[in-house]
Amino acid sequence: MKGRRFGFLMALILAMGWSFAQTPVRGGTLQIGADASPSGLDPHVATAFASFIVTGQIYEGLTEIDERLRPRPALAESWTVSPDGLTYTFKVRSGVTFHDGKPLTAGDIAFSINRVRDPKTGSPIASRVNLIKDVRATSPTQLVVELSQPFAPMLIELANIAVMSEEYVKAGNDMQRRPMGTGPFAFKEWVPDTYILLERHPRYWRQGRPYLDALRYNIVPDAATRQVGLASGTYQFLPNIDPSLAVTLRNTPNVKLITTQDLAYSLIGMNVSRKPFDNPKVREALNYALNRQQIVQAVYFGNGTPAGPLGLRSWASPQSAFPCYNTNPARARELLAQAGYPNGVDFGMIVIGSNKTVVDAAQVVQQQLAQAGFRARVEVLEQGKFIQEWRNSNFDTFASINGGNADPDGYLFRTFSTGGSTNVFKYSNPTVDRLLNQGRTTVNEEARRPIYARLQVELACQGPIAHLVYGTLFSAARENVQGFKPIPTRSLIYLRDTWLAR
Repeated sequence: MKGRRFGFLMALILAMGWSFAQTPVRGGTLQIGADASPSGLDPHVATAFASFIVTGQIYEGLTEIDERLRPRPALAESWTVSPDGLTYTFKVRSGVTFHDGKPLTAGDIAFSINRVRDPKTGSPIASRVNLIKDVRATSPTQLVVELSQPFAPMLIELANIAVMSEEYVKAGNDMQRRPMGTGPFAFKEWVPDTYILLERHPRYWRQGRPYLDALRYNIVPDAATRQVGLASGTYQFLPNIDPSLAVTLRNTPNVKLITTQDLAYSLIGMNVSRKPFDNPKVREALNYALNRQQIVQAVYFGNGTPAGPLGLRSWASPQSAFPCYNTNPARARELLAQAGYPNGVDFGMIVIGSNKTVVDAAQVVQQQLAQAGFRARVEVLEQGKFIQEWRNSNFDTFASINGGNADPDGYLFRTFSTGGSTNVFKYSNPTVDRLLNQGRTTVNEEARRPIYARLQVELACQGPIAHLVYGTLFSAARENVQGFKPIPTRSLIYLRDTWLAR
C-alpha cells in the first residue's frame, strides 16, 4: 500500500513540476537556423518561404488563420456582412501601433489592400482580392470593403494581406530591406547571407506577448551544419525542415520534432506556351510517366502522400478520380506518339536549389520520365535566379514547392485562371475559368464541393502542373523551446507565444 501511495505522490509531484515548467518565461533570443536568405521582405511581392518566415513576424492582416485553418480576428476586432454578401464592414482594433509608435488606422489597411490590387505592385496575391470593387476608411476605426460579387473565401484571403503604414511607404522607405508593421517583432538588422535580427515590439497589442526579446534568423543553407548546430544548441529552432533532416534528427538528444500535415506540395510546372507542353496529351503523358508513391518513399522517407490538385483533406478528390495517376510508361509513350513525338521529347527543367527535397525529387522524376521518352536537362539554380526565371516564365519546366491555402480558391484561382497572378505557365482554359469563378462566388460550402471536384479532374492530368507529393510538415527545436504550434500553411505566427525554458 505504501508503495502505491509513494508512486501516486511521485506522479503528482512530477505533474505539478510539469505544470510549473509550463509557466512562460520572458526574455532571451531564439536562434533560428534558416535554410535560405530572403530575396526581399516586402510581403506584397514575396513568393518564397524564406521571406514569409520573417515577414510573418513583422506584419499582420485584418484576419489570421489558426491551426485548424479557420479565419479569426486579428487587426479587425469584428465585422458585419450585408445580406447580399457584397459589403463587409470591419471594426479596426484600437490600441494597435506600428513599430515606429504611430497608431494603426483604417486608412493604413485600405492603403495596404489597394497596394496589392495595384497592377504596378505586381503582387502575386492580387488575384486573391480581384473581386474587391472598393475599399475605404469611413473613420479611423472603420473599414468598408465592397465586392463586385459574393466571395466565399473573403475572410481567409484578407489574412494574406499584410498591413503596412501608408505614411512609412509613401516616405520612400525600401520595403524590401526595411520592413515595418504591427507584428510582435520589429525589424532591427539584416546582414546579407548571414542573419536577420528582429526585436520584441514593446507596444504589441496582444497583452504580454511576445515572450521572447528577439528572433535571430541565421542563414545556414547547409543542412548538415544546421543539424550539428541544433544538436549542439547553437540553434534552437529549425522551421519547415526537409524529411531527410527530420529523419536524421529524430533521435538526437534534447531535440524534438514538431509535426503537422503540410499544405505545401512539390510539383513539376510546365510552360504551355512552349513546345512540347503546349499539347495537353504531352502533359497527360508526363503524369502517366510519374510514380508518385516511389517519390514518397525515396524522397520523403514515407512521410507524405501523392498529391492531387488540392491538399485540403476536406476538399481533395480521391486519386482514383485521376486515371493518369496510375503509373504507366507505355501509355505515356502512346500519348507522346499521338501528340507527334514518337521518338520522345527533349526539354529543360530548372530546379530551385535552396530546397533539398525539391532537388532530390527532381532527380527521381528525371529518371522516371526517361523511361517514358521524356529527356530532361536538369539545371539547379540558386533561389534568386530561380525566382527571376519563374516570374518571367523563362522555362520549359520547373521543379519547386508551392504553398497551399486554407480555401481552395486561394491556391487554384491565382494559379490556373487566365492571367492569374501566379499563372506563370501561360495556361488558359475556358472551362477551368468558368468553374473557378463559380467556386469563389458560390457561398454555400456544400454547393462549392462538386465545383472543386470537377476542377480537380480538369487539372490533374492535362493541367500545367504535375502535382507530386504533400509531405508531413516538420520543424525541429531544442527541448527547452516551448509554446510553439505548427500550422499547415507553414505560418509561424505562434512564435509570439514561444518561450525558452531555463
